[in-house]
Amino acid sequence: MINKTSSSISNNISKLCDKMDFKIIDLFSAYTWKRLIFEKKLHMKEVLKNYSGIIFLLLGISVGSIIGITAPGIVEYIKPLGDIFLNLLFVSVVPLVFFAVSNSIASLEQQSKFGKIILIMALTFLFFILTAAIFTICAVYLFPVSGVSGSSEAITEAANNDTWGDRIVGFFTVGEFTALFSRQNMLALLIFAFMTGFAARKTGEKGEPFRVFIASGYEVMKELLLLIMNLAPIGLGAYFAFQVATLGPQLFGFYAKPLGLYYIAGIIYFFVFFSIYAFMANGQKGVKSFWTNAIYPSLTAISTCSSFATMPANLQAASKIGIPNSIANLVIPIGTTLHKNGSSMSSIIKIYVAFLIIGKDFFDPSNLLLALGITVFVSIVAGGIPNGGYIGEMLMISVYKLPQEAIPAVMIIGTLVDPLATVLNAVGDVVAAMFVNRFVKT
Repeated sequence: MINKTSSSISNNISKLCDKMDFKIIDLFSAYTWKRLIFEKKLHMKEVLKNYSGIIFLLLGISVGSIIGITAPGIVEYIKPLGDIFLNLLFVSVVPLVFFAVSNSIASLEQQSKFGKIILIMALTFLFFILTAAIFTICAVYLFPVSGVSGSSEAITEAANNDTWGDRIVGFFTVGEFTALFSRQNMLALLIFAFMTGFAARKTGEKGEPFRVFIASGYEVMKELLLLIMNLAPIGLGAYFAFQVATLGPQLFGFYAKPLGLYYIAGIIYFFVFFSIYAFMANGQKGVKSFWTNAIYPSLTAISTCSSFATMPANLQAASKIGIPNSIANLVIPIGTTLHKNGSSMSSIIKIYVAFLIIGKDFFDPSNLLLALGITVFVSIVAGGIPNGGYIGEMLMISVYKLPQEAIPAVMIIGTLVDPLATVLNAVGDVVAAMFVNRFVKT
């Protein structure tokens, strides 16, 4: 009897434990499932946050387009919103360029022991950026985009009868100090900012208060520009309504063609040229190793739309490829700021679009040389400045003496190509590190 009772109790305990195990498993499964849902929602929020600027800009452009088509009579009342946005952009970009460039030069540290790596890295960045720019020039030459009918009449080109000697003097210098801070003299401002930064660096302790001032000024102007850029959907939407009402629905096809050309050329550059660079770095083994480890940084760049957010993935990929830390930890962080393949390609596309709008010949040799110079600046110097692409556009408008009406078009193009440009910018740092490693004996 006792044995039967003991056996019964044992069976009951066993059944109870089984039930408890099932409950624990159910609870754990429910917790895991809820956690996965939470993480997925959090990831979606991050993606929406990273792409919110593009989404709102597209929304503003869409609303502006609808107004321009359905109610062209009210466009003249909303166009001042676009003018206000551009004026705010002009007055904030100019001091930001001065503070950003002078501060970056003044805060440089001595890096003589890294001299060889720095030199090869700089040459690699320049080679990649110019290659991307020249490839894009060839693409727009072989597959030209037709201009918008009536655009050259709608946008008046400023007459420029200056000689080349006068233009060169005007590019690099101005006659009055106050003229430096005009958006028409951006190149002269850049040179003055470089010289100011070097002078502040050479003054040592006596120049410390001034270095603190320009560092503080950079932070203030950076935040001001970010605040102004929050108005971009309204300002560019108003300008787009004006363009649609003035030029007609054919404008949509005009924007679609350079966008399509950029994405096709960008994808070709991504797969073909990155493979060539990897092969030059380490042969077939380099190509296989690069593409095996480039998937994660590529997906990170697409999902975050940020080169800085992709930096950890790039460092991880470089480690798996076998790039020494002494090179990867230098090339990738600096490249995140100063090496922009995608920005190089988008710079050429934007200049080309601006020339189409005003009816000028983009393929004139002097214009192409200036385009390459502007592209190098946009890809390297402006890379460390928030919304540096817009600063490059100001420089483009200044150097080519283009009307300000061309700015909204190139800003819209620049925003819409940003996802692929980010991938090219970010993943290009990994193959650049491979390239530098090939020519540096460690």
